[in-house]
Amino acid sequence: MSAVPDTQLHPVPYTPSATVYAGIVTRAVAFAADVAIVQAILFAIGVVVALIVGAFSNFNLDGDVETILGATLAWFLALGVYLVSFWSLTEQTPGMRALGIEVTTCQGERLPLRRSVLRAIGMVLAALPLFAGYFLILFRDDRRGLHDLLARSIVRYAERKRPARPMTPRA
Repeated sequence: MSAVPDTQLHPVPYTPSATVYAGIVTRAVAFAADVAIVQAILFAIGVVVALIVGAFSNFNLDGDVETILGATLAWFLALGVYLVSFWSLTEQTPGMRALGIEVTTCQGERLPLRRSVLRAIGMVLAALPLFAGYFLILFRDDRRGLHDLLARSIVRYAERKRPARPMTPRA
């Protein structure tokens, strides 16, 4: 019999569902994958639109400032809609799913639409002062950046949700 209580030997019991927060590299790779997906979709749409317009008119893009600003605004709008939609509906974008991470509220629930929009705005604000808002991820124990703090969200490794194995009758 041991004189040391069991609680002192194992002060924090291991639980398989303990939250493991995603770091900055995992998040960056997932974001890069999502940007590539949005870029591929917009490129395909642009090719189709250019072929249709070119077939029916003598349309000419000279690369003027208004056209470039409009295209940039459309790109950021498409990326924002993509991110907010996936965060609000499935808790993870395809890039996040590939790396096994998800974004939730601090209580583990799906982000509501308002908080997803706030998180997307926070991502822009975090990037403005030389990405200083993202450096918080490196120094906080819960790996939350400025955008996560604004939206009261966390990015964690998703628990594996496997479907139940079908029961096979034994012969």
